[in-house]
Amino acid sequence: MQEPLLKLEHVSVQYGGIQALDDVDIEIAEGEIVVLMGPNGAGKSTVLKSIAGLAPTTSGSISWKGERHVAITHQLAARGISYVPQGRQIFKSLTVYENLELGGLGLCASDRTQQIEDVLAMFPVLTHRLHDAAGTLSGGQQQMLAIARGLISRPRLILLDEPSLGLAPNIVRGLFELIHQMNERQHIAFLLVEHSIKSALAIAHRAYVLSCGAVVAHKPANEIEGSKILEEVFLDLR
Repeated sequence: MQEPLLKLEHVSVQYGGIQALDDVDIEIAEGEIVVLMGPNGAGKSTVLKSIAGLAPTTSGSISWKGERHVAITHQLAARGISYVPQGRQIFKSLTVYENLELGGLGLCASDRTQQIEDVLAMFPVLTHRLHDAAGTLSGGQQQMLAIARGLISRPRLILLDEPSLGLAPNIVRGLFELIHQMNERQHIAFLLVEHSIKSALAIAHRAYVLSCGAVVAHKPANEIEGSKILEEVFLDLR
């Protein structure tokens, strides 16, 4: 059996006296889309932050390609992991192109330029705004820029936190189609936190349901929507 690309075993995280994650086991294979679901405060974003080094684990282990993963934020890109946090955290005063350049700081100049060109081919709407301040983009365009910047380093796995937050339904549909295409054509794996349940399950291979910091269900994506577990953890199906 092939070793998982990323594996969390018995991972726990505490914030002060609050147990944010409790004995969590999650794994994702090469080229797989895995979605994390659950109510607010369930620990979904904390899973991504623990991998990215922003939420230090109190117990358990994380492995990357079969080896121990020490979660240090500035080393993520070199390992093949890209983290796109919630809230479209782009540099709004910088131009679109300057934001993209920051995504390729670890690459030599020629590789960075080529990678930006390749990524822009997937996000043609950004090509017309390259010299505009990123803060002048629409919400959907800012989310595209955040994802595009995360792709510059050629990741094998993207940690993507609530990409549809605050976006119009037609923009959400286009965004999830884009994620699906990146997975199909480039074999990029995604660990996705998302409240737009139907959209996420439509493109995901597997799903984990979290409640109160613990995994309460793990099923193929096509089995989750019709299961009672969604009602039990009070998910809002949209």
